Amino acid sequence: MIKNIKWILIASLGIVSCSQEVEDTSGIEPEVAVSAGSADFSKYVALGNSLTAGYSDGALFKSGQMNAYPKLLADQFALVGGGDFKIPYMNDNAGGLLAGGLQIQSVRLIFNGSSPVPLPGASPTTDILNVLTGPFNNMGVPGAKSFHLLAPAYGNVGGVGSGAANPYFVRFASSVSTSVVEDAVAQNPTFFSLWIGNNDVLSYATSGGVGVNQTGNINPATYGSNDITDPTVFANSYSAIVDAMTAGGAKGVVANLPYVNSVPFFTTVPPNPITAVAMPASSAAQLNQLFGAINQITTALAQPNRFVTLLSDDGNIATVEPNNPLLIVDQELPNLSVQIAAVLEPLFGATTAGFLGNLYGQARHARSVPSDDRDYILLTSRSLINTNQVGAPAPFNVIGISNPMQDSNVLTASEVAEIKTATDAYNSSIRSIAENKGLAFVDANAVLTKVSNGGILFGTYHFTSQFVQGGTFGLDGIHLTARANSYIANQFLEAIEKTYGSTFKKYKPQDFPLSYPSFLP
Repeated sequence: MIKNIKWILIASLGIVSCSQEVEDTSGIEPEVAVSAGSADFSKYVALGNSLTAGYSDGALFKSGQMNAYPKLLADQFALVGGGDFKIPYMNDNAGGLLAGGLQIQSVRLIFNGSSPVPLPGASPTTDILNVLTGPFNNMGVPGAKSFHLLAPAYGNVGGVGSGAANPYFVRFASSVSTSVVEDAVAQNPTFFSLWIGNNDVLSYATSGGVGVNQTGNINPATYGSNDITDPTVFANSYSAIVDAMTAGGAKGVVANLPYVNSVPFFTTVPPNPITAVAMPASSAAQLNQLFGAINQITTALAQPNRFVTLLSDDGNIATVEPNNPLLIVDQELPNLSVQIAAVLEPLFGATTAGFLGNLYGQARHARSVPSDDRDYILLTSRSLINTNQVGAPAPFNVIGISNPMQDSNVLTASEVAEIKTATDAYNSSIRSIAENKGLAFVDANAVLTKVSNGGILFGTYHFTSQFVQGGTFGLDGIHLTARANSYIANQFLEAIEKTYGSTFKKYKPQDFPLSYPSFLP
């Protein structure tokens, strides 16, 4: 019988080495005389999604909005003729949303010493039905995809709950029929920033790839919430946004998109977290026999083997052995349910063999190498590992060991490839449109790639993609910390300087908090 295996996943808190550190000296240069150059910052409007809004630690809240990169840009623009920068602030520092008193978004996360948890005792106080009076300069809308910024009625409160509207935009839309871009253009901006497109692949990734890759479908009205946006739809939407924002002569700065699977939400939980010494020899032997029989089937069919030999405690606990990989479902695999059931029927009987055929028909062990063919376990899935699947009989009920983790818990290598292809296409469009319009360009993908490949040094401090301790990403494993927002703001300022001849003071990231404490006024 397979016993429940108790183990502690410490990957999220381990100290990682930095073999490819990149030193950055922004923020430590001497004082400079500031200048607007050829740009006019008197009316600055920021467009984007949650990154622009200041979302962090799983929620939108006041302090996050105050430390968002557009607010930091606006503070520097104010020194060279920039005007007021109005933000649709949340009511509090707990975050979360209500709709007519009913909670529809949860409060922010804090770190309790071992794991992120919702802020204890906190409840949302921001009700989306209490519509704010604008206009607002920070028009970052959490959850927005590229084509959403152009969608009329994206702030229609009547659509909340049906997917027809965005609850964050409901709070500050000028009318129920307007679009984000329409409200932005109505302000006659002289300068704008645009960082949009992450959600065009992110929701697919965070759902474990359960959406549809809509490449080839140019009708976004038919898309589901977790689908990958067709690159042509993205390019057309992005071009339309930029055309609208520059029609009145405004200048601006745009940023491209990082590879979403490089953030801690996907990299914290390794594909092989089960230590050999934690696997009882009897369990390993039984599974090896079962998985070996299935490998014989794939070999006979000239298919790659799906399972590796599991290692267990052989009585010498000092022996250093590789960790065992997780058992996952891969829907790209040919379904061998019938073949598996036929081979196992003499051993287990027809009923059990049929169950095992369905259970393992598209199962395999997760891959950790090579790096371009590895699988990613979602951060939200780690609490499932080594728990018992309800309704499944022992010993085939231990999730990740004898019971495969489902598609929604894992981002497979083939799904990552789809995301990368789409992201590369989006980024090609962003750069091309920026160059054609003479806009400043921020290579955010390059910056965050450095963060995930060893880290970036600034002074005596260090940014990495390590969960909790890396300083770059908040407790949701996706959004930026206040300190990282200051660093990104510097990248925007440098791009503006390069394009428009402006000169700005830069932020010192170390002056910003690494994380938000549980108590915020």
